[in-house]
Amino acid sequence: MAAAAACALLAGVSTSCTGAPAPARGPVTDLLGGRDWAHFAGAEQTRSGVRVTRLDRRVTRQDGSGGRPNPPVNLRGPHLVFRGGLRIEARLSRTDGTDAYLHLYGEVPVVYDEWRRERRGVRIGVAGGRVRFDRWDGDSDRPALTRSFGGGLGDEVRLAVEVRGDRLVLEADGHVVGTVPGREVFGHGRIWFGADAGGGGRGWTLGALRAMPLGGGRLSVRDAPALRVPRSTDALRDLAAGRERPLRVGTAVAAGPLLTDDAYRRTAGEEFSMLTPENDFKAQFVQPRRGVFAFAEGDTLVDFARANGMLVHAHTLVWFEALPSWMRAAMTREDREHVMTEHIRVVAGHFRGKVAEWDVVNEPMSDEDEDYTNGNRGVRPHLWFEAMGERYIDIAFRTAREADPHAVLYLNEYGVEEDGPRWDALYALLTRLKERGVPIDGVGFQNHEYAAADRTDPEAFRRKLRALAGLGLKARVSEMDVLVGEGEEDAQAREFAAKLAVCEEEPNCTSFSTWGFTDRYGSTADLRNYPPAPGNALPWDSAYEAKPAYRALRDALDR
Repeated sequence: MAAAAACALLAGVSTSCTGAPAPARGPVTDLLGGRDWAHFAGAEQTRSGVRVTRLDRRVTRQDGSGGRPNPPVNLRGPHLVFRGGLRIEARLSRTDGTDAYLHLYGEVPVVYDEWRRERRGVRIGVAGGRVRFDRWDGDSDRPALTRSFGGGLGDEVRLAVEVRGDRLVLEADGHVVGTVPGREVFGHGRIWFGADAGGGGRGWTLGALRAMPLGGGRLSVRDAPALRVPRSTDALRDLAAGRERPLRVGTAVAAGPLLTDDAYRRTAGEEFSMLTPENDFKAQFVQPRRGVFAFAEGDTLVDFARANGMLVHAHTLVWFEALPSWMRAAMTREDREHVMTEHIRVVAGHFRGKVAEWDVVNEPMSDEDEDYTNGNRGVRPHLWFEAMGERYIDIAFRTAREADPHAVLYLNEYGVEEDGPRWDALYALLTRLKERGVPIDGVGFQNHEYAAADRTDPEAFRRKLRALAGLGLKARVSEMDVLVGEGEEDAQAREFAAKLAVCEEEPNCTSFSTWGFTDRYGSTADLRNYPPAPGNALPWDSAYEAKPAYRALRDALDR
């Protein structure tokens, strides 16, 4: 397409048809050859380039509705650091009509416990024979600007984006198709790469990707940081390991900030001896389409743990939330047992021998009073229960034991730290499971405290651990966080320290884990705002300053 023809297509968008000369181009840097694309979800390095499989990965709300796109980012591959002008060129090859997209992230998106926050970045690709462009400004999860240009593009398309001040100049097959405002989308001078496939096809190939500075600008390419964190010997993990009965101290970890936020990575590796994948092992992340698995982010967490002498408590194989839409709707009841067991076999088989523990079944107990009196015996009536009844739990644990014979297998639940019908029903369920010979090894107590009413007497918690010991079961604090009001940091500290003290003192309590460690990425962020306002439920604040809760944990371990 000629540039003059392109100008006529751009109603309401400034174009590059000003006659101004293009800036001089500097040295070219290849971003595919010799770079890591093997740890990129849905991608395969081939002789012809990087083959991108259509994942259609999405993040649903807790009730299963919605489904915001969650395309992968090549966190362990190259990213750019630049000043001044920049040009990025890519060759996209399609064979079956697949929509092909390249993502350029000025800031890596953040996933807050099943909710994706889009930060600044752009997406450029080919859809329906046209160039498709989207720009996110960091103030909404939807694009602030969406445009389509040109037409009649073939199966192989050469795309280019030039950063010229606060303008982004777009090209297809050597012709300028238009200029759009950049709005400081790359204001931090960094770009991470992602790719995705849409439409009805199976995928496409990124045959070339290269970058060069423009007009005297500067450009360098950075690979992912080393996973191993230099350590001192005075962290929480060291204090816990020095106890008469050593205890694992853990936290939930996300792959995104682990590889893009130095303070996050340093704190995670320095302070903790166990990690729980916050999202990256959940079904909608690892099997977004039936039979299509994406393990890159999960593998990264396992590699990080191994590099830093940490164990992995894997979370989770069977749950009624965080499911891909096909798993919720695209199967009959008769098919559900097969889907559940196949998912367990593939996922647990992939990580066999690499993780120490599994949450096999997550949150089986119901929130509805009627389920404690109508014959359900307190078990939540979700899609797995509807298909198999209570025996879905038996099947899940037996399948997990076969798939990963040496891992310790847990059931994980919330709201059972206190006395009441929920705990009574769980204890009765555990008794039945033991009587049936189900290979369950332990129970995780989440200990989420979002309000003052959630705070429980440590002695009530102790009684639960001792009751489990009587059944021959281990226990762990699995996801603790304590949301408090202004001026209540001391109360928060007491809650953390008290539960840790009980866990230390009861022989069957094997680990104490928080659900994240810094408010910067905490799951209690206020999602009514964009960007979300940080919560305050964790031992470090959003600037990585230690709170009284951190010091209280240290004191509890240093007695």
